[in-house]
Amino acid sequence: MLAYRLDAVGARPRLMQIDRPRPAAGEVLVRVAACGLNFADTLMIKGTYQEAPPLPATLGMELAGTVEALGPGVNAPPVGTRVAAHVGHGGLAEYACVPADRCLPIPDSMSLVDAAAFQIAYGTSHLALTRRARLQPGETLVVTGAAGGVGLTAVEIGALMGARVVAVARGAAKLAAAAEAGASVCLDSDSADLRAEVKALGGADVLYDAVGGEAFSALFRAMRPEGRILAIGFASGTVPQILANHLLVKNLSVMGFYWGGYLGFAPEAVHDSLAELVRWHGEGRIKPHVSHVMPLEQAEAALALLSERKSTGKVVVTTA
Repeated sequence: MLAYRLDAVGARPRLMQIDRPRPAAGEVLVRVAACGLNFADTLMIKGTYQEAPPLPATLGMELAGTVEALGPGVNAPPVGTRVAAHVGHGGLAEYACVPADRCLPIPDSMSLVDAAAFQIAYGTSHLALTRRARLQPGETLVVTGAAGGVGLTAVEIGALMGARVVAVARGAAKLAAAAEAGASVCLDSDSADLRAEVKALGGADVLYDAVGGEAFSALFRAMRPEGRILAIGFASGTVPQILANHLLVKNLSVMGFYWGGYLGFAPEAVHDSLAELVRWHGEGRIKPHVSHVMPLEQAEAALALLSERKSTGKVVVTTA
């Protein structure tokens, strides 16, 4: 089968032929139809992501496709079931072995492309805003990187939860995407004085930060008393350093959030969150924003769209 493989940290991944895997006990074999790309894929290539697969490894953290075979001891999901799965790595290939308990059956109303773009982005924002930040109706939610894969879903879910959403992104096209997703206020990260602009709005109750760097520093100073800051990621490449005594002045809370970690210590939280999100999708309340769909042969170019900030929402790679 074809797979997009990384041989060594910092090396250029390559599309190559490898043996088709066989499902082990507790696994199913999935014929992959689509793989959703994430900024973390680009970090994995550099060796800077918090979870590093043993190399060589096939890239691609989430996939959607059809169950082709069951491993020993597995009774479900049945062969022929359309599923999505978070796999950590292995999605950029024609076939992948997936733990059966990671498979999320896809409703008929959801395409395989949408399913491949669904779990990590929506799962991250939903759990972060509901379980961690406990966002309330009427609060002001500021989202950095608001046109990115997770940022756009934070805008969408925050608006559905009744918050006033302030989207921070770069350029008119990305701000337009954030406005369409439900942002009430859109600020260009290149031109706005973020601290002054957000303070003029009354300050932020919740900051959903996927960027870090200067934007974090500015918005940290625009938080309201008892504000909650979600550290989602550091797309700027700069991890903010916070002086603990500065948290005391406004009784601020800073919360780290890594969606994949919940699969290890609270899988029921992920299950319940995804069940609600699938229901919302079926009701037409959320709709994945996929700016680019590209074939597996163009996986390198697809990843470049993320690293060069040329996409909005999700980029999905298909195998057929």
